Amino acid sequence: MGTGRQLSRYVPDYTVFDLETTGINPMRDEIVEISAIKVRNGKAADTFSTLVRPGRPMPPAASAVNGITDEMLAGAPDIREALPQFLAFAGEDVLVGHNIAAFDLQFLSRAAAGLDKGPLSNDYVDTLPMARRRLPQLSRYRLVDLAAYLKIGTDGAHRALNDCVMNQKCYEALGKLPEGEPAAVCPRCGGELIRRQGKFGAFWGCGNYPRCRYTRNA
Repeated sequence: MGTGRQLSRYVPDYTVFDLETTGINPMRDEIVEISAIKVRNGKAADTFSTLVRPGRPMPPAASAVNGITDEMLAGAPDIREALPQFLAFAGEDVLVGHNIAAFDLQFLSRAAAGLDKGPLSNDYVDTLPMARRRLPQLSRYRLVDLAAYLKIGTDGAHRALNDCVMNQKCYEALGKLPEGEPAAVCPRCGGELIRRQGKFGAFWGCGNYPRCRYTRNA
């Protein structure tokens, strides 16, 4: 995935980003949109957004979720042009996003490797485990669920820039909440260990399942 560290604390200067893709498999699917907001001292300072031509037809199921069509992508740059632009925009910033350890960073890392850009070295904050620690009372932790609980608008969800706006506001709100107990870290992939209930009782499983299948007894 990269060489950067996963941070659990709030930082005031960062780049929040989001991807839209042709599907959910980082090894087979492609990026079709990259958006980001550069934040300084907790305030949005600059934005980046581009569609990305994937070189394959847009699957109807993915298009139904994000509203991106083949016609919209026809004149877009391909990943060879779009990814370097995003990396230049983000620079050495801490990257912030929701579920990025298991999803977005996997797509970025594969794309960067394909362009001989080397591993991503940015430290990052995943707001999914951060929300689990600071809002343990919630039953669901999708970005839209988190935003609704924090009374943050969800209009335009599932387009990358709109999700960046939503995520940036959620991250700022989470940063004001008590930290809670430190997350247990998976020794294989560095993801968060989550306590689950199985057939034979409680156990700890990696939050990056099914990509990582590490477990240990609770």
